Amino acid sequence: MFKRRTLALAAAALLVATSSFAQFADRTIKFTNGVNEDHPVGLGVKKMQEVLAAKTGGKMKINAFWGGAAGGDLPATQALRAGTQEMVCTSSSPLVGIVKELGAFDLPFLFANEKEADAVLDGPAGAYFNKKLEEAGLINLAYWENGFRNLTNSKHPVAKAEDFDGVKVRVMQNNIFLDTFKTLGTNAVPMAFGEVFTALETKTIDGQENPFVTIETSKFSEVQKYLSVTRHAYTPFLILYSKKLWDQLNPQEQAVLREAAMEGQKVERAANRALNEKSLANLRKTMTVNDVSPAEQKRMFDKVKPVYDKNIPLIGAEPVKLVMDALKKARGG
Repeated sequence: MFKRRTLALAAAALLVATSSFAQFADRTIKFTNGVNEDHPVGLGVKKMQEVLAAKTGGKMKINAFWGGAAGGDLPATQALRAGTQEMVCTSSSPLVGIVKELGAFDLPFLFANEKEADAVLDGPAGAYFNKKLEEAGLINLAYWENGFRNLTNSKHPVAKAEDFDGVKVRVMQNNIFLDTFKTLGTNAVPMAFGEVFTALETKTIDGQENPFVTIETSKFSEVQKYLSVTRHAYTPFLILYSKKLWDQLNPQEQAVLREAAMEGQKVERAANRALNEKSLANLRKTMTVNDVSPAEQKRMFDKVKPVYDKNIPLIGAEPVKLVMDALKKARGG
């Protein structure tokens, strides 16, 4: 009798579980990005996969492509807009041609630390950018972290503003980054991320700029001698979903994807911050690393002030004001 009752309870529980998963269709979601799987994004995606498996009974799955294996961030984002691919993790910077307001995040020396970035991205300013992305056919599920960007090159340490002069630096395909590095005195070359290692190896370019974790996981230390801790820009990652395909999902599927991306955000941000200093320590073993003094960083900022004057009208006064107001609040102003 007891055994029969146990079996009946187990069957009932299975029926409830099965019925709770009935609202989810079997879906394998193509997810692309430019970093390698050992980057903290990999841990964030793993967390997303775990959440989807638990909440949908394994019906919704993410098939991740790493290291630009399925193409660059901008073509992938355009595929999302066309409805031919579901998801991409991309920096905000390559997207300014689609959503000009995102250029606010590319303004040089904007954030002082990660706390300020979180306050802006996770507040009303972040919601404003999400609305602009949706109008462009993209649903942003969460802001993850790419992080503070620093310069590497094969010529010499960059310790002061004048040291940028004449260095041929790869920058993202983004006008504000181009303006910033040209204003600093470099020969700025726009290039897709997947082409950077080979270009450095063949000396087609002298340098590049990225967060420490990306520099380490992309093995740039193999083809670069100098790392300068410039912290000249902070870039978020966006977890984007095609609006065309999003609109085909039911509310439960949409909700579980948002939940998975937010859980992934916690894991990815924490991992990125923990690995940031670890990556820098590892890079110090194989590269010549120099810190930029606060006084020299201010000189660099003063040199790039014209980038603000030139680009704020192009980005729009409203998004820049939203970011600046959020920053003022975060700083207790």
